[in-house]
Amino acid sequence: MPNPLLDFTSLPRFDEIRPEHVAPAIRQLIDENRALIADLIADPAPPTWANFVTPLTEEGERLGRAWGVVGHLHSVMDVPEWREAYNALLPEVSSFYADVGQNLELFEKFRQLFNSAEYDQLPPVRRRIIDHELRDFRLSGAELPDTDKPRFKAIQEEMSALAAKFSENLLDATNAHAEWITDEAELAGLPDDAIDAARAAAERDGQPGWKFTLQMPSYLPVLQYADSQALRERMYRAYATRASEQGKPELDNGPLIGRILALRAEEAKMLGYSNYAEVSLVAKMAESPAQVLDFLRELAAKAKPFAQRDLAALKDFARTGLGLDPLQPWDVAYASEKLRQARYAFSEQEVKQYFPEPKVLEGLFGVIRSLYGVDIVAEEAPKWDPSAHFFRIEKAGETVGHFYLDMHARETKRGGAWMDSARSRYSNMRGVQTPVAYLVCNFPGPVGGKPATFTHDDVLTLFHECGHGLHHLLTRVDDLAVSGIHGVEWDAVELPSQFMENFCWEWDVLSGMTAHVDTGAPLPRELFDKMIAAKNFQGGMQMVRQLEFSMFDLRLHSEPDASTGPVPVEQVMALLDEVRREVAVMFPPAWHRFPHSFSHIFAGGYAAGYYSYKWAEVLSADAFAAFEEAGAGKGTLLDRNTGERFWREILAVGGSRPALDSFKAFRGREPRVDALLRHNGMVEA
Repeated sequence: MPNPLLDFTSLPRFDEIRPEHVAPAIRQLIDENRALIADLIADPAPPTWANFVTPLTEEGERLGRAWGVVGHLHSVMDVPEWREAYNALLPEVSSFYADVGQNLELFEKFRQLFNSAEYDQLPPVRRRIIDHELRDFRLSGAELPDTDKPRFKAIQEEMSALAAKFSENLLDATNAHAEWITDEAELAGLPDDAIDAARAAAERDGQPGWKFTLQMPSYLPVLQYADSQALRERMYRAYATRASEQGKPELDNGPLIGRILALRAEEAKMLGYSNYAEVSLVAKMAESPAQVLDFLRELAAKAKPFAQRDLAALKDFARTGLGLDPLQPWDVAYASEKLRQARYAFSEQEVKQYFPEPKVLEGLFGVIRSLYGVDIVAEEAPKWDPSAHFFRIEKAGETVGHFYLDMHARETKRGGAWMDSARSRYSNMRGVQTPVAYLVCNFPGPVGGKPATFTHDDVLTLFHECGHGLHHLLTRVDDLAVSGIHGVEWDAVELPSQFMENFCWEWDVLSGMTAHVDTGAPLPRELFDKMIAAKNFQGGMQMVRQLEFSMFDLRLHSEPDASTGPVPVEQVMALLDEVRREVAVMFPPAWHRFPHSFSHIFAGGYAAGYYSYKWAEVLSADAFAAFEEAGAGKGTLLDRNTGERFWREILAVGGSRPALDSFKAFRGREPRVDALLRHNGMVEA
């Protein structure tokens, strides 16, 4: 049978793709790309869009799609065979892309096109693509002296391997710990569904009692609800020290962090920048690390008084209401949940019963239909896991795109939630290729014959990832390099995702997507009103926590001197402590190893860019304010006209123009921070 990874006629053949297909397929595609590049360089004809950019794009797209399937399976099905197949080819793929990025003759062809008469005749979108290519070649070391290029390439290859290893260590360390409970008294306070899931996990291992793991659907209920302080402390410590020197030496991410920072600093220096943060910002909206730090500090100054107030109230309640004095880090989630219940007379667990998976999906799709006039239809397609779904998006009967939805946590799946591209919109001689996305979450699965139920936070996460998906799927750009999320500045890419979360706080949206898992009753208005009252509960503490992560990331990539070798973990932890003293109100124990699991910046593309969440949240809150204005007095914010405009000016254009231009085209002005502060309850009454 032909290699299924080399079939680009339709969707990935997940029912047929095996680890042994990876090496032959990827090597063949790399060879074909190398051969094409050699031919294009040797061609004496002046480069044009048709004879140069088009063939280069088409051949590159095939390799990108095939390797994307491999990377996806490595993320959602991280069994030894797939890990081995992925890691075996990762150096070759990294090497190929490093070679392309440094290819001075290829760079010269783009420069010739940039300086040609054709460039001025091209549509603005294509001129932008060429501009981006020239920028990316420079950032890939194309202009380095030949003597430096091998070292620069070696840096890229090693960084790819270290990122993969960081992620694998974290997954393995997460899976390595289990908390076995045999005394039922230790389960006091835990919700029934968390107990049932722990019982089912123990049964799968052929053991008596209950098994709790460090995967979020198992870990979080323990921290939030378990009356046993000893159990909470054991779980907290295990989670806080994952992938560190306090566990298995072979899973310690500490040395990897130091090495990654040293390599990034070396790369920046070779490119002529002072530090890696400057390199990271070249392709972003923000202009300098100093500008970002000023932005973060301005938000921190506004948020910290609210955070201090939140913490004082929590400590007072913990002391007087729960007898927890001092309030320990493993008590915070527990005391917070008890305070929420005392203050607002509801619990997250109570709310969760109203969000069964089928009803949540129905509600999500209803929002998308109302805003954009598109339908979402379930379809059959080969998948990697039976619990995954596949859907088609259509407008007036015409296919716009497809997406896979994989929502449940598994031991072989990396943590967190994300959207990735399976295929991008692209117009060529064969017609328009419609986009396909992967939407991946880690929610609890069904237990005891009932559908899975989601917390309101889970619902927010689902809407968030779907926002990314819509950005990718609703694009109307036909050029691959800037269609969907491609070419969008990284600090604007969270705009559509964070924008979608706002609808999860609207009564007309939530009331239509709830049905009690046992009775089928919709969410009572009284309970919703309590949720709204509690919406900004501890909002100050949450805000400064995100600012802490953002500032730590930015300073980590701009301040430590990594030119002499790997940055010692002690120095990394000392910087984190310094950041906390400036912006935080909560201080974890000295043995806490947060950086060792900060995969966003060490394995996920957010290096010196974690601030993007807050930067884009200003944009998303301000964009949502347009719907608040349009829906005022109408009983719903699902305004089709505003939705169509948001699609046209933000989602449809992808990376085809600067994100700020797209925002201004939608909003009619520059962004303002007011809506963000208002949504977070940080405006004094």
